[in-house]
Amino acid sequence: MDLQTLLMPFQFAFMQNAFLISIIVSVPAALLSCFLVMKGWALMGDAISHAVLPGIVLAYILGIPLLIGAFAAGMTCAISTGYLASNSRIKQDTVMGVVFSGMFGVGLVLYVAVETNVHLDHILFGNMLGVEPHELRTAAIISAVVGAMLVLKWKDLLLHSFDPAQAQASGLPVMWLHYGLLAALSLTIVATLSAAGLILAIGLFIAPGAIAFLLVRKFSTMLWVSVVVCMSSMLLGTYASFFIDSAPAPTIILILTAVFIVAFIRRQIVARRMSLGRIAES
Repeated sequence: MDLQTLLMPFQFAFMQNAFLISIIVSVPAALLSCFLVMKGWALMGDAISHAVLPGIVLAYILGIPLLIGAFAAGMTCAISTGYLASNSRIKQDTVMGVVFSGMFGVGLVLYVAVETNVHLDHILFGNMLGVEPHELRTAAIISAVVGAMLVLKWKDLLLHSFDPAQAQASGLPVMWLHYGLLAALSLTIVATLSAAGLILAIGLFIAPGAIAFLLVRKFSTMLWVSVVVCMSSMLLGTYASFFIDSAPAPTIILILTAVFIVAFIRRQIVARRMSLGRIAES
């Protein structure tokens, strides 16, 4: 292909908006993914991303902004999960599975029962090529707030993720950190609705952190590596989707999956070489 063909995606306004939303949401999603991976909250991200559907439908019925309904539903899911896990013998992952599937089912029932102009496929799978200016502004504000909070409080959040008891003994506001992280997760899911949708958003919250975890050993390095991986994958996926005539969001997830596989294979090779080196020294 010649240079003009390679630069063609950048000539269209809808592609420019898709690239812009990719840059905007990749930062908070990648930073959050590091904490979710370290804390073992992969299913929590999945739970909240599915649970926002009834909030979106109810917000439409009540005539309020959809983002408010999505955030309220996400926080309701998070708080309900924490309460049920703390006051029953059921493990947290089981509670999350029940809560998020139940809320997702409620959302589907409400959507079918109520006639709306909201396209379900866009909510579920994203609509990067149809992102509107107000969605870009909302995503930018959320990304700036969440990103700033995570950068400023990353050390406190890291200690809370590894050892909540030690964090509490050190005088840190454990409850605020806990629900602050959940609020940041809910807000970022709201920001990524246009980019990845509910179903594929979980990939953005897990894969970048998992890839960075395999590549580096220091958490501070893990943070910026995850951002680079997420942003690069989102831009590349959006660019590639233009030429292969596919939806950007699934293409992005496929690229992240491929990068994860490469990082995993590399990690296995490095670990094997180190093991052989120790054997040789002994």
